[in-house]
Amino acid sequence: MSGEPKVEPFRIQVPQERLDDLAWRLDHARFPHDFANEDWSYGVNGDYLRSLVDYWRTDYDWRAQEGLINLFSHYRTVIDDVPIHFIRQPGKGPNPIPIILSHGWPWSFWDFKDVILPLANPVAFGGEAIDAFEVIVPSLPGFGFSTPVTKTGVNFASTADLWKTLMVDVLGFDRFAAHGGDWGTLVTSALAHKYPEHVIGMHTTMVAPLTVYSVERPWDLTGGVPVPPEMPAAEREAIFAWQKRIASHVAVHMIDPQTLSYALHDSPVGLLAWLIKGRHSWGDTRGDIESRFDKDFLITTAMIYWITDSFVTTARYYAEASRTPWQPTHPGTSVRVPAGLSIMPRDGTYGPFTSGDPGEIYENIVYHVVNDDGGHFSPLEVPDTIVRDIRATFRDLR
Repeated sequence: MSGEPKVEPFRIQVPQERLDDLAWRLDHARFPHDFANEDWSYGVNGDYLRSLVDYWRTDYDWRAQEGLINLFSHYRTVIDDVPIHFIRQPGKGPNPIPIILSHGWPWSFWDFKDVILPLANPVAFGGEAIDAFEVIVPSLPGFGFSTPVTKTGVNFASTADLWKTLMVDVLGFDRFAAHGGDWGTLVTSALAHKYPEHVIGMHTTMVAPLTVYSVERPWDLTGGVPVPPEMPAAEREAIFAWQKRIASHVAVHMIDPQTLSYALHDSPVGLLAWLIKGRHSWGDTRGDIESRFDKDFLITTAMIYWITDSFVTTARYYAEASRTPWQPTHPGTSVRVPAGLSIMPRDGTYGPFTSGDPGEIYENIVYHVVNDDGGHFSPLEVPDTIVRDIRATFRDLR
C-alpha cells in the first residue's frame, strides 16, 4: 500500500439480518449422537453443548455484549494491505508506558477485557500511578475485526512487523512494551527479537522457541519423536495426555484449514464446539468449563468469530507459520530484550513444548514466577495475577 496508514474510529454494529440468520441456524441445528462421553474424552460433551446452544438461542443478548465491547475505544487501520483492528486505552499516571497485548487461538482481543483498565489506570484498582500503561489491544490479522485477510504469508512473524509499524509508524511510540500468550507469545517474542531498539521489554505466559514451527513436521509438536518405552509410566502418561490435548487442532489447522472451515463457517454450533474444546482442556477448569468461563463469554467469543467470518483465516494462521517459517535477524534465535515470564502449571498446553530451559530462549530474564492458579487463558482466568506480573516486569524498565 502507498501513503501513511490512516487510523479511523471503529464501532462494532452487527447488521440485524446477520443475527436473524444466526437465530435460524441455531433453531435448526442438528446434533450428532453422543454417548459414554461424560468426561469429554471423545470431544465436547453433547449434553453440555446442547445446553449452551439453548442458552444462546433463548437468553444470550448479543446487543448487550456488543454494548460492553463498545465501551472501549476501537480503531481500524490498514498496514501492508492487512486490516488491523485495535483498542486503545490511554494511561493515567505520570509516565504511562505504551504496551501492546497479543492474544492467541481460540482467543480474541476480548480475552484481555479484564486487564485493560487496571493496566491503564492502576490507582483506580488499588495500584500505584507510576505503574500506568497506555494499552493497545489489537486483533491478530485474520482474527475478529482484523478482517478480511486475502493474502498468504500472514503469520506470527509477519504480525511482528505489522505491530512494529502500528506502534512506531502509525501511533508514534518509539519505545514500547509487549505482552502475549499462545500465538501472542510468538508474536511478542518475534517482535522483541527483531526490533530491540523499540521494545523496552516483553512479558509472556508461555515459554516457546521462535523455531517451533520451523521443522520438517510442523503439524506434530512432538517432532515425530516417540515416547521412550523405558520412561517411567507416570511420565509417559503425562506426555500422552499432553499430546492428546494439543494434537488435533494443530494438525488440522496446519494441514487442512480450508476443509475444516467449510463446516465451521456454515455451522455456528460446530464453531462453538471447536472453540470451547480448547477452553475446557487448556484452561484451569478442572473439568468444569464454567468455573473459568461463563456462558456469555464463551458465546461472545464464538460470535466474534462468526460475525466476522474469520475462522478460516484464524485456522490458516497455523498453516502460514510453516509455509513461511520464522527467520532470525541476528545471530542466534534467542530474545535479548528484558523478559518477564509468568508460568501457569495448570495450563493444559504445558508439557514438553513449554518446559524447556527459558534461558535458552530469553537471554535477559528480569522476572520469573510460577503461579499456583490460572491456565492457558490467564488474562481472563486470573487477571489480577497477570496485571501484577506485567507491572513487576516493567517497573524497573521505565
